[in-house]
This record gives sequence, structure tokens and C-alpha cells, in this order.
Amino acid sequence: MHGINPLAKVAAPLPAMVLVLFTRDIATPLVFLLLSYAVVLAGARLTRATATMLGVALPVTVVAIGAGFTLWADASRVADTPVLLELGGWRLHAGALETGLATGLRLGALLALALVGGATTEGPALVRSAIRTLHLPYRVGYSALAAYRFVPRFRHELDVIRAAHRVRGHHGGRGPVSALRRGFGYIVPLLAGAIRHAERVALAMDARAFGAHPTRTERHVVPWRPRDTVFLLLLWAVTALLFTATRPFG
Repeated sequence: MHGINPLAKVAAPLPAMVLVLFTRDIATPLVFLLLSYAVVLAGARLTRATATMLGVALPVTVVAIGAGFTLWADASRVADTPVLLELGGWRLHAGALETGLATGLRLGALLALALVGGATTEGPALVRSAIRTLHLPYRVGYSALAAYRFVPRFRHELDVIRAAHRVRGHHGGRGPVSALRRGFGYIVPLLAGAIRHAERVALAMDARAFGAHPTRTERHVVPWRPRDTVFLLLLWAVTALLFTATRPFG
């Protein structure tokens, strides 16, 4: 999937995400959750972050939200459903459990569908694809690219600041209060570094006549190929087929 156009990977699951958002049954979000897992596992390079998200974070989120909504369900609306568990004066009805599971699976399906594009797409590639395919103004696109570049830059500067504080003995002690105090001590150096970096980026863009012409030559071209159209239409067709099979809206 890394060879698919980023816009195709973002647009392909969008109809499913919109429709799953309005479902109330269990089968439909469960089917799309499993489909998303299959697509991501088959097409993505399984990094540690992706494996943790799929194997730990997402299942825990589904279970936690499902349990929470099961406990918070309005008892008066599910009073006519069978009682599954009774502790003293508290009763767990089948309707409450169904509501909780449906809600947890719905959120899990939305997150998993978002990973179809998110786990296999880099931000700069998505921006370049939008500039070329959607004719996004390059002034906006390159601003987004600069913002993406800022994140690793800030991470590096934060590591340098922390190392400098350790060398000078500014540990600040241990505990949450000390950690909070150290965090506030990083703010001013980070802001100063951000201002210096922004000035350098602005000067570099000005030296390259950024914004002087309506178009700009791109070194890294991300074209839209026939396989992108096939992938997009195939996933839309599977979405329509699954919704026809589950019939969540009656």
C-alpha cells in the first residue's frame, strides 16, 4: 500500500467512516474493524508503533469504552431486555451490554479505518499529492511541509536542552512537581530556538522566490496512477457490499 497515492488511501475509507458513524448495531462496525485490520496488516510495514496501536491501544480502547457505556446506559430504555447480571439492586441488562459494545466497536472501527491511510502515509507525501492532484496552492502546501519539518527539529532541540541541563546539574529533583518545573524551564529555550528556525526558513524561502510565481516545480512528484483509481473504487465497492449485507439502517 505504500505505492498507492496518499489521497486514494485517505479517500477510500471515508464513505465507510461516515456511514459507520451513524450505525447502532454490532455487526457493521465489527465487520469494518476486521476489514481495516486485514488491509493494514496486509499493506503496511508493521512498525512497533503500528503493532502497539493494533494489538494493544485499539483493543483496550474498544473494551474500555464498551464497558463504560454499558455501565452508563439508561436503565429505563433497556428494562424490557433480559437481565444478564444482578448485584444487589444493580442489574446488567442485555440491551445495555449491546449499547456499550456497539459504541466501543463503532469508535474502534473509525480509528481502524483511519489507520488504513494513516499507517501507510507520510505527511509530506500527502501534502505533495494534494498540491499536484487537488491543485492545492503551493503556498499553503509548503507551509504545511514546513510545519512537518518543525516537529523533528523541536524534538532534537528538546533533547539538546535536556542534555545541557543535565551537564550543568539542573536536575530539579524527582517527583511530579520537579518534572513540571523542568518542563516550564524548557519553554523559553524552545521558543527561542523556534524563532531562530522560523527566521532561517523565512530567509531561505525568500531567497528561492517563494510565492513570486503561480506554480512551482516539485522535485518529488506524487502522481495519480490507474492503480490508485482501482484501489479507491475497490474499497468503495467493498464498503457498499458490506453495508448491503449487514443492513444496519433497516
